[in-house]
Amino acid sequence: MPKKSSWALWGAALFLAWNGLLLLFLWSRPPSPSPSGGSSSRLPSELIRLAQDAEAELERQKELLRQIHRLSGLWELRRRQKVPATPPAKVPVVPSPEEDAALPVLVLACDRSTVRRCLDKLLRYRPSARRHPVIVSQDCGHAETARVIASYGDAVAHIRQPDLSDIPVPPEHRKFQGYYRIARHYRWALGQVFRVFRYRAAIVVEDDLEVAPDFFEYFEAALPLLRDDRTLWCVSAWNDNGREQMVDVSQAELLYRTDFFPGLGWLLLAELWDELEPKWPRAFWDDWMRQPEQRRGRSCVRPEVSRTMTFGRKGVSHGQFFDQYLKFIKLNDRFVPFTRLDLSYLKKDEYERSFLPRVYAAPEVRVEELQGNRRRDLGAVRLQYSGRDAFKAFAKALGLMDDLKSGVPRAGYRGIVSFVYRGRRVYLAPPRDWTGYDPTWS
Repeated sequence: MPKKSSWALWGAALFLAWNGLLLLFLWSRPPSPSPSGGSSSRLPSELIRLAQDAEAELERQKELLRQIHRLSGLWELRRRQKVPATPPAKVPVVPSPEEDAALPVLVLACDRSTVRRCLDKLLRYRPSARRHPVIVSQDCGHAETARVIASYGDAVAHIRQPDLSDIPVPPEHRKFQGYYRIARHYRWALGQVFRVFRYRAAIVVEDDLEVAPDFFEYFEAALPLLRDDRTLWCVSAWNDNGREQMVDVSQAELLYRTDFFPGLGWLLLAELWDELEPKWPRAFWDDWMRQPEQRRGRSCVRPEVSRTMTFGRKGVSHGQFFDQYLKFIKLNDRFVPFTRLDLSYLKKDEYERSFLPRVYAAPEVRVEELQGNRRRDLGAVRLQYSGRDAFKAFAKALGLMDDLKSGVPRAGYRGIVSFVYRGRRVYLAPPRDWTGYDPTWS
């Protein structure tokens, strides 16, 4: 019998034995004597109190058993995926591609009971429970959120970050305690996925994201690309400049390479976690990912139209960017059969052979001409910047997110940001002889 299944059976046996002993103890206790020396008047209330005590303890034990059951189910799923039936002697058995490519979704949760909105869409759109198990990792110990997650039963696996202690932080970072907790939770949860459950890849979302109908289709198609192209290190469902008026919804199948780590629904391989885990930061993990030391010249894939949207204004960032940008992100509503499309154009050499000439062949215009909606006959156009201040001024004037992380603009590739402005394609681009990012730009 597999080891993990044995644990589940031992858990069930202990559960039954414990409750038998508990009931025997409770019902055999003598009733407390009344002040008048008689016990008959107190007996009904004593029995009620004993019953209530027994019921409360039973509920606690049932929750423990449910947790054992969920985790044993997940272990059993991994065992079936990794351990094929015993083959005939000397005949090797190789797991099928479908078994080997199970792609879980890790949901990071804390104290938002609105996690239901995230989970409902994930469960509605996933094509296969076996291929796409949903693992909800909860931090914070928030009871109402835990009840919401538990209400899904075996449809999701509910794991809990065990360390809820305060984290010592420098005095100037007291107001950033939440960012330290998030980084700790990410490290623990990703460790569970890759070290305990031993998946080879995972999609990471947070509890305030809603997913598009083709969310799983997108990641299924991009997974082989991520494995094959070592110049890629993630696939993201998010376009930082993905507001409805700034994307071409008629090209929902269009994907890009980006040097900016977008997050907000992203796919990584176990090999990347092997690299990142030993140096995982204590706080601000996403900006840490955007540093040159971690990125190491690699890119992510991102869509023209986002496959996630955030509904979480409340959070440790206190709604930073939410009211101005994030709540306007267009969530794709048209299913694109990505697994039937050829995505080889996203491989580095092929992408640069087609994307860069297209950008620099576009006629150059001034920002005033764009704002005045002039020279419409030119089609796609290019707006060229030559320094940090020029980039930020143009981005602000056109409604793009203008912040840079380690010198990289949001959604940018080789410094180029592609977007739609007043119905036309615009490339905000550095000069053709661009030589690389300047990490001092911020």
